[in-house]
Amino acid sequence: MSFKAEQIERLAESGWARCASVAEAVAQARLPAVTPAYLATAFSDDLWDAAERTVLVLRDHFASARFADETTYGILLVPDPGKLDTRRPMAPAVRVDQLGAPVEDVFDARLPAGVLGIRPGTPWTMVATVTGAYGPSLGSHHQIVAGPGEAFTVAGTDTRTLMIRQLWGARVLQGGRHLPDCESNQRWTFTLFPGEGLTGGHAESGTVLKGKARFRLGKPDRGIGSARVAPAIAVT
Repeated sequence: MSFKAEQIERLAESGWARCASVAEAVAQARLPAVTPAYLATAFSDDLWDAAERTVLVLRDHFASARFADETTYGILLVPDPGKLDTRRPMAPAVRVDQLGAPVEDVFDARLPAGVLGIRPGTPWTMVATVTGAYGPSLGSHHQIVAGPGEAFTVAGTDTRTLMIRQLWGARVLQGGRHLPDCESNQRWTFTLFPGEGLTGGHAESGTVLKGKARFRLGKPDRGIGSARVAPAIAVT
């Protein structure tokens, strides 16, 4: 199966389309439904070819990272933030079919608006990044931000730029019932957002814990094995 066909199949079976409460949020936002027909025509063959190359070089670049063997890379769809802003907590109804109940996200009130890595104007943007339950472990927020550029630069792009809340919020929705960074997975993790600045000396991260999606602030020097990241490159 070609990369394009494989990714279209996965995206058409993702939370965007198959998790009823998430699909309803997509419809209410007046975004195109994520169907095989839409995905095959909304993105050109050249863009799919670029997406495949980007996923491959991203995977290869971080192949020696801690926990690389359990990291899956692919295409994440990020919605137009003018219609569905994944930097913010979702309405409880959106989580019904993800978490089994209409629960409110836990969102630290100190968090700023958040970096807008994918800007308004395009219904869906393809991003090559981590699409599985776990990202690689590359150290603490401080270690990643202060690290050498070449360690994070892939195909001329610094992958730290899109290690942000907006993409993690989209990844949680795309996961549907199969949530990243969730305590019900084989191991619990949290994703750091080094692409976001510190807030009061604290670093941003996201996790799904105690039945809720959580947008948190924590210690910027926390580099334990549970602290993961999601290197990312927008495919445009």
